[in-house]
Amino acid sequence: MNIYNDYIKEIEERKAQGLHPKPIEDAELISEIINQIKDLENAHREDSLKFFIYNVVPGTTGAAGIKAKFLKDIIIGNAVVAEITPTFAFELLSHMKGGPSVEVLLDLALSNDESVAKQAAEVLKTQVFLYDADTARLEEAYKAGNDIAKELIESYANAEFFTKLPEVEEEIKIVTFIAGTGDISTDLLSPGADAHSRSDRELHGQCIFEHNKDMQNDLSELKTQHPDKRVMLIAEKGTMGVGSSRMSGVNNVALWTGVQASPYVPFINIAPIIAGTNGISPIFLTTVGVTGGIGIDLKNWVKKQDAEGNTIVDENGDAVLEQAYSVETGTVLTINTKTKKLYNGDQELIDISASLTPQKMEFIKAGGSYAVVFGKKLQTFAAKVLGVEAPVVYAPSKEISVEGQGLTAVEKIFNKNAVGTTPGKTLHAGSDVRVEVNIVGSQDTTGLMTSQELEAMAATVISPIVDGAYQSGCHTASVWDDKSKANIPKLMKFMNDFGLITARDPKGEYHAMTDVIHKVLNDITIDDWAIIIGGDSHTRMSKGVAFGADSGTVALALATGEATMPIPESVKVTFKGEMRSFMDFRDVVHATQQQMLKQFGGENVFQGRIIEVHIGTLTSDQAFTFTDWTAEMKAKASICISEDETLIESLEIARDRIQIMIGKGMDNEKQVLKGLVDKANKRIQEIKTGEKPALRPDANAKYYAEVVIDLDEIAEPMIADPDVNNEDVSKRYTHDTIRPLSFYGGTKKVDLGFVGSCMVHKGDMKILAQMLKNIEAKQGKVEFNAPLVVAPPTYNIVDELKVEGDWEVLQKYSGFEFDDNAPKGLARTKYENMLYLERPGCNLCMGNQEKAEPGDTVMATSTRLFQGRVVKDSGEKKGESLLSSTPVVVLSTILGRTPTMEEYESAVDGIVLTRFKPSQKQLNTEAVAL
Repeated sequence: MNIYNDYIKEIEERKAQGLHPKPIEDAELISEIINQIKDLENAHREDSLKFFIYNVVPGTTGAAGIKAKFLKDIIIGNAVVAEITPTFAFELLSHMKGGPSVEVLLDLALSNDESVAKQAAEVLKTQVFLYDADTARLEEAYKAGNDIAKELIESYANAEFFTKLPEVEEEIKIVTFIAGTGDISTDLLSPGADAHSRSDRELHGQCIFEHNKDMQNDLSELKTQHPDKRVMLIAEKGTMGVGSSRMSGVNNVALWTGVQASPYVPFINIAPIIAGTNGISPIFLTTVGVTGGIGIDLKNWVKKQDAEGNTIVDENGDAVLEQAYSVETGTVLTINTKTKKLYNGDQELIDISASLTPQKMEFIKAGGSYAVVFGKKLQTFAAKVLGVEAPVVYAPSKEISVEGQGLTAVEKIFNKNAVGTTPGKTLHAGSDVRVEVNIVGSQDTTGLMTSQELEAMAATVISPIVDGAYQSGCHTASVWDDKSKANIPKLMKFMNDFGLITARDPKGEYHAMTDVIHKVLNDITIDDWAIIIGGDSHTRMSKGVAFGADSGTVALALATGEATMPIPESVKVTFKGEMRSFMDFRDVVHATQQQMLKQFGGENVFQGRIIEVHIGTLTSDQAFTFTDWTAEMKAKASICISEDETLIESLEIARDRIQIMIGKGMDNEKQVLKGLVDKANKRIQEIKTGEKPALRPDANAKYYAEVVIDLDEIAEPMIADPDVNNEDVSKRYTHDTIRPLSFYGGTKKVDLGFVGSCMVHKGDMKILAQMLKNIEAKQGKVEFNAPLVVAPPTYNIVDELKVEGDWEVLQKYSGFEFDDNAPKGLARTKYENMLYLERPGCNLCMGNQEKAEPGDTVMATSTRLFQGRVVKDSGEKKGESLLSSTPVVVLSTILGRTPTMEEYESAVDGIVLTRFKPSQKQLNTEAVAL
């Protein structure tokens, strides 16, 4: 009984933290609990019954398998438990979501005991998480003349598992709670520093609002005052959920404000209601849909206009906002799902049809998007077996086809990969499409949740239609602490068994690879027509089109090989002019955002759309700097349009890097990596022969907007500034404040520099090495007046730098170099004025392990400037993370302050920072008539 005693001990420890018993996953523990239930005299029997009924994780966990078999024994009379009747046993099975429970239900339904079979069939009619092995059993029984199998398949064909669900209530009473003013990062809802606890939902729930107990108490008090209402969490004057999908953020909001999914499954809540003045970040909105929640674009602050209808601006040229209606904390509102409007009493406030589309209403009714996806697949299977047309049960997918209009690049990709659309119909933006997914990525701080989601949806193996999938180890790369040692090996084994290529080998036969996930996905994407889904907001490849996603959508893509979404609108970005020799491509990226906002009067036309960037001449490594930043532009995704020769070079680089992974022993039994090499060679040959040139939009494609970036206007390095002291708090930490280097007058103190994250590539490391050599040649030595942390994104880059001699240069000037044989066990909290060569991975950008010292001003190449992400505030000063190019970061740490333009130009003299120039070739196809 040792394992049970250990569990009781853990329960006591959790009580001290204000926590309930941890849900049970372990097969050995649940087996011991069942033995104690069978022993009528056992002192622990009563508690064991509660644990068995109310505290077992469903799906394909070891515990779920044992629980399902015991419930089967109770139903067929092999075991008798007074407290669990056969009828109750069936009810418990109905809440177990597939896998072992479906296997047991099929055993019972296809048995010779007619009474048991009928009861099992009634439960099975409510289930949707059936896989090929399950449906194959049903089909075989149906063909053999089994009446129950026929009854089940007919029920599935009619989608009774959906049609017999209760309808969505017409009126949803809500009470508002303002979580913050301005854009709200998912870090507020699920802080990166608490990533280790995400799979323990109750424990992780304690970190909402960054552990702000006052806010948590206010929310609890509001719920107590309004027990008959749902709480709507709001980003006032901002966008909710910027920065990442963060399924754990939605889980936390649901835990505090949502509805319990099942009385027999603890801490899994659904149906949160989330809102923002400027709506919900696209990637986060997808996550809300996974839980059957509602995300609302409030538009409660609007641009103030004068009598002539012109927007009134302040002294900074920003639009002045005025309140259209109040949503201050404690305001009682009503969501009407029939009229699709938001009301305050009888007063109509705003149309919220976009939040309550037919498809989203189905997610709400079904308790989340997974049930709808699996339900549609199950209905299709059943109709095919019966040889009938599936009745129209679900809202038909919107199919928009405009005669005579060409296709954007993303429209072409979606049309190629679409599943179940009207044959021969060409679809344009706004169409709802199921698409096959080519590449899937899971990262390590959300991967534990992805594995839980896979268990919950009873998936055991990766879909055969996925070309390749990768599980990273980058977010836990910088510190191999006890939390990582406990969580990551378990994750790697699960994902390796599931069929993914894993950064760490569960058998320990190849070297751990902590490469940044986006870089690996960029390398294993070997087709410009691919669709990529990844568990991180920066899943934005420079080949194909990639969508950052929550852990659940990643799990769905792994299990089914599909994703469902509307075809997004696109914004076309082209370039003119010529870059100055001392400009870095990172400056082009920031200038793109700045010039776009200027061209459209402050409106972010990128938000929620595809940025189709006509990059032309940059290989995928360098172009990734642009696509990566589009997450900060609030775009849904981005696509690079390349010249044929450039794409071939990019594909050859990717192919060779995959070959290196194979050489390290990372391929699996199915030889997934070898398959990707073969596909890369095939695609290269198609382009070379002209059989299928590089992806290009049609000349007569329609865009939401077209942006032309003038390179001649970029006269100095550009810096994204969090503007931490802006009097208007809604304008802090937005990524939209882009300033020239001269703004700082060469006097702003810099406390720490960071060169790393997914935004840098091999060229950045070479620039760093060359700058250090130049500085020594001019000054006789290299002396740092601020610490410089350097984290190469991949081991491949380190290896290539070693061959080319640049790593030796970095070693010469460093005071610390990572050692894979003795990785750090504790996060660094103090920095000396020297160069730190850190292990490849996310490092400071993630904010879950390493951080700058509180109150520091950090100059970084990374992507995150959110409050508390890279650096926390101190009692005396706000921490700030300014984002810039590699040469600006390096020079800032040498000087201990921002450089002047004269100092900057001198430092980069003779260094080729980028070879980017606008393409002179036609990057679209001739206009087509459709």
